[in-house]
Amino acid sequence: MFQLIFFSLLNGLVYGMLLFMLSSGLTLIFGMMGVLNFAHASFYMLGAYFAFTLGLHIGFWPALVIAPVLVGLLGALVERQGLRRVHGFGHIAELIFTFGVAILIEEVVQLVWGRPAKSYQVPVLLDFPLFRVMSSSFPAYKAFMLVVAVAIFAFIFVILTRTRAGLIIQASLTHPGMVAMLGHNVPRVFMVVFGIGSALAALAGVIAGPVLGTFPGMAQVLGSIVFVVVVIGGLGSLTGAFVASLLIGIVQTFAVAMDVSVGGALAAVGVHVNPGSALHDLWKVTIAQVAPILPYVLLVLMLIVRPTGLFGTRET
Repeated sequence: MFQLIFFSLLNGLVYGMLLFMLSSGLTLIFGMMGVLNFAHASFYMLGAYFAFTLGLHIGFWPALVIAPVLVGLLGALVERQGLRRVHGFGHIAELIFTFGVAILIEEVVQLVWGRPAKSYQVPVLLDFPLFRVMSSSFPAYKAFMLVVAVAIFAFIFVILTRTRAGLIIQASLTHPGMVAMLGHNVPRVFMVVFGIGSALAALAGVIAGPVLGTFPGMAQVLGSIVFVVVVIGGLGSLTGAFVASLLIGIVQTFAVAMDVSVGGALAAVGVHVNPGSALHDLWKVTIAQVAPILPYVLLVLMLIVRPTGLFGTRET
């Protein structure tokens, strides 16, 4: 039992921090620009594919740096040449535009790299078990993912709260006219933030590619969950995204590891169902089988109880 709890907790932390790496960029973009970027997960996918291709020629470690930079530049270009032009038409136009960008990126990925998954491997330097507990081991690469995600959270938090650049970024959201009068180029600030958010998504893709797989549908796998994380944490709240990512990561990981039925779990807390009830067959479903829908259950409960999210101030 200890082994199950310990490794489920570790794997939940790793998965949760991966979700944070992906959702932090989306949180930055929304918090700064008020744009829910449907193409965000597509930049995550591009990061994995760019790193895979670069890794074949220059190795994993240079690709870890270069791929997010390239995707960040692409994101800045999308904001400068596309999103900025539709911004004046309202949020619906922005959503439609980013949705179109997501479809375009997916089609380009399939055209360039094909439909089969790529054999994107863990770097040799980190391809070993970090430690063992009884018969199970924890890979060093997952520990690396955890360290990178924590470093990203600390870096963004310090930049936004302790630096002049962070003050300008936050002020540009609430008082763009005043920031412009002080001599700052607000549209350029928006472009830089969109590029940084895209680069953060790409970094998550670079790191997740060897573990979760690099294939054309990878953006769809995590794309919807990222929006769940952002809404539960609170739109625009970096702290909320961090807490919600860990919550969803740990809940899903423990749910997958639990080999008990829904009825058994409810019976343990005193809820029993009649054998002749229409719900009896549903109660036979295991917790692991319902694990994929748990984030959406949490989302519905959050919207009912606290529409602003855990740390947010805007209603969704």
